Amino acid sequence: MEQPKNTTDAKLAGAGSAAMVPEVTWAQRSSATEAEKNHVFLAIMVPDVSPETIKLDVQPGYLDFTGYSESKKANYHVKLELYKEIDPSASKTHHTSRSVEFVLQKKDLEVEFWPRLLKDAKKVHFLKTDFDKWVDEDEQDEVGEDDDYMSKMGGMQGMGGFGGIDFSKLGGMGGAGMPDMSSMMGGMGGMGDEGDDDDDDDEMPELEDEEAKGGASDKPKIEEVA
Repeated sequence: MEQPKNTTDAKLAGAGSAAMVPEVTWAQRSSATEAEKNHVFLAIMVPDVSPETIKLDVQPGYLDFTGYSESKKANYHVKLELYKEIDPSASKTHHTSRSVEFVLQKKDLEVEFWPRLLKDAKKVHFLKTDFDKWVDEDEQDEVGEDDDYMSKMGGMQGMGGFGGIDFSKLGGMGGAGMPDMSSMMGGMGGMGDEGDDDDDDDEMPELEDEEAKGGASDKPKIEEVA
């Protein structure tokens, strides 16, 4: 038997049999006319899995994922035989410290939802509906753009032809094949600044009180603060 060539290969050796099965969440949209609105949202919940340890194979009929978690000191592995075919070249992925997320474009343009994610109708314990993204089939046209996952995740990286690709070759955070998460998050407007805005608003009445007491002579003080 060939021995693993490096530390990463050693960690992943035997992943198919000894690995933990990660939780997988999913939701979907459908369209008979617009391919970009005809997809599956998929997230593989694997905390602290570095891109360098990920092996990913996405084909029209299945998705095969393996990765090593440094914090859990364990391998993760899951293979999903999909209900229908997808178009790997038109699909997208996004790596975070908690999960690997996908937007898998369905191959067939159809109004009807897939009745399930997997080809096999047997229920599996690790698969769950993502209720944050799920909408009923007859209500999906009413979902506004602000609520649409695709608009929020506009920085997701296209994977142009997954077929048998080694995910680690796409690079780490900020590499050529994977978007820089820090710059991506920076474009979201800095949600942590809300507290500073509130503090500024709280101070305004004090400035108004000083102006009322000092009359016109307080004007320079207000301009100074500004």
